[in-house]
Amino acid sequence: MTLTEQTTERPEVRGVRRLTRPDPASRGRGGQRFLLVGLTLASAYSLFPVWWLIVAATKDRTALYQSNGLWFSGWHLWDNLHQVFTYQDGIFLRWTANSFLYAGVGSLGGTLIALATGYGLARFDFPGRNAIFACVVGSFLIPIALLTLPLYLLFSAIGMVDTPWAMLIPCLINPFSVYLAKVYTEATIPYELLEAARIDGAGELRIFFSIVLRMMTTGGATVFLLAFVNTWNAFFLPLTVLRGKENWTLNLGLYNWTGTRLESGIDLTGLVLTGALLSIVPMAIMMVAMRRYWRTGVTLGALK
Repeated sequence: MTLTEQTTERPEVRGVRRLTRPDPASRGRGGQRFLLVGLTLASAYSLFPVWWLIVAATKDRTALYQSNGLWFSGWHLWDNLHQVFTYQDGIFLRWTANSFLYAGVGSLGGTLIALATGYGLARFDFPGRNAIFACVVGSFLIPIALLTLPLYLLFSAIGMVDTPWAMLIPCLINPFSVYLAKVYTEATIPYELLEAARIDGAGELRIFFSIVLRMMTTGGATVFLLAFVNTWNAFFLPLTVLRGKENWTLNLGLYNWTGTRLESGIDLTGLVLTGALLSIVPMAIMMVAMRRYWRTGVTLGALK
């Protein structure tokens, strides 16, 4: 036996199994499967109410109570839509217009105020800045339900109850939007750019509207969308400050239709479900419309 053969041979030990290192690829595949299962369950949980609402909006009153709630039974969607748009002289369209007014105008004005305030807190040094920011952070931790009664008393004293201003003014002030604007400004707007603009002779207003707002498009879109969704889904505030049906929002109007069955015995469940389906359409359109701004922001961040 040669020396090479002596060094390469190893004695065999019975009952001893060699341990092998686990394959990282197989471990990664297991984590991917677990993540895929979790995302699938979360998606199903999120889409289940939407699917049920779509199916319910296509049924008449009889099928709504006697058929399977998760599958179609006839197709009465167009009849339900016609009833929604014509019931009570088309009051549903008025509620939709009110919701767009409160959510659109209020969120647009609130976004502009939040961006200006966040920019001022992030890029200007003045006495009491940290205290003001601390108040902003503390104020958005207070639930809106606790502020509804003081707002009602204030608007009642100045005669703004049951007017659009009772919904628009609270929408203009959103501390959480200010916080988001400040954080995004600190990450996006460099001091050197502002100093260069000042050296070139640009005023503060021109710097804000010509430079800052254009660079904060992604952050502004996020702030606007969050404010729009929050105002569109608001219920307790309009329930408190709005009285006449002509000023109600969609949520408040559908809630009133739900209670009609208890008051007068008229079953409007089909109209409520169809109206609820229509009320989520603007949210879906808004999500799709704002998606390109987020994609642009992610791309710019990757380039930096």
